[in-house]
Amino acid sequence: MLRIGIDCRLAGAKHAGIGRYISNFVPRAIDLIQNKAHIVLFCSSQEQAQEISSSVHAEITVVLAPIKHYSFAEQTKFLLVLNKQRLDLLHTPHFNVPFFYRGKSVVTIHDLLWHTQRGLQVTTLNPAVYWLKYFFYTRIVAHAVTMAKRIFVPSKTIATELTTTFPFVKKKVLVTYEGVGDSLLQANISTRTRKKNTLLYVGSLYPHKNIDIVLQLLQRRPEIHLEIVTARTTFVNRVKKQIAAYEVQTQVKFFLAINDHALAQHYRHATALIQPSLSEGFGLTGLEALLQGTTVIASNIPIFHEIYQDHALFFQPKDITSLETAWESVAHSNSNVVLPNSFTKQYSWDALAKATTDAYFTAIND
Repeated sequence: MLRIGIDCRLAGAKHAGIGRYISNFVPRAIDLIQNKAHIVLFCSSQEQAQEISSSVHAEITVVLAPIKHYSFAEQTKFLLVLNKQRLDLLHTPHFNVPFFYRGKSVVTIHDLLWHTQRGLQVTTLNPAVYWLKYFFYTRIVAHAVTMAKRIFVPSKTIATELTTTFPFVKKKVLVTYEGVGDSLLQANISTRTRKKNTLLYVGSLYPHKNIDIVLQLLQRRPEIHLEIVTARTTFVNRVKKQIAAYEVQTQVKFFLAINDHALAQHYRHATALIQPSLSEGFGLTGLEALLQGTTVIASNIPIFHEIYQDHALFFQPKDITSLETAWESVAHSNSNVVLPNSFTKQYSWDALAKATTDAYFTAIND
């Protein structure tokens, strides 16, 4: 029987969007291919493996590989772990395929953010370490897309960026839109009462997320409260310093690493979700908010127009007046967003899993 491996070491909420992608995709993939191939999951811990596969009733192999991503050990020790399994196909749901892995592979490229967002302002590492890692990052991404039989991307916007940067990959790129997990959609929320003047931000706090403009809005409008939900502590202290500089400490609350039930509460109670990012690969948090009936205020960048279409309010991401105007249009609204079926059916983890696993077998036969 064929042996298909999936690198699951980045699964789980603490790894933000990539973690959610893996956690939602893998159980569905197992259901679809369990009678056609033996599945090997590479996990960082038994707890992670249990979280991913607890709902699965197929025979699978879990290989524990507590090897840090983006590390030298990933390029050496993890390579040995992979080679030992003698896979017919490896799916790496990120760019970090070991450079010297020579088995057949497919890869998911969520974005090319670090190709454009680079420099010491986007990192907490010391300069020597950052530039060394950046050098290897560019080489590993180029090698991963070169060697991959298929490349999955979450949007047409990223497909365009990828094929512009690497024109030779055009014929093997497949767009697979993401979805919203059942745990969010089925969360048992007793009320949808909206809080007045409450903006919600969900995501990491890297500089390209552009949280600074939201803090400027708070300084202008002291009646606004901001709830920040993040699973990553990177840059939290830097943002707290920005908050203090703007003197808006009493207007901001942090919620770290909460579960989906609590996240659904935040979505359903906020006046609006704010998505001020300068660059994204998909925009999952905005989609999650929309499917909870929550208004989304998003920066006017191509990816958000592609994913949210005409169901969000857009503002110029470097123009505080533009953001304030967008806020004014929703500030006193307690109504829920109503989405047409034609919109919601585009975003499905089931559809993503089907398209992805179908491509597995095409890749194996190439």
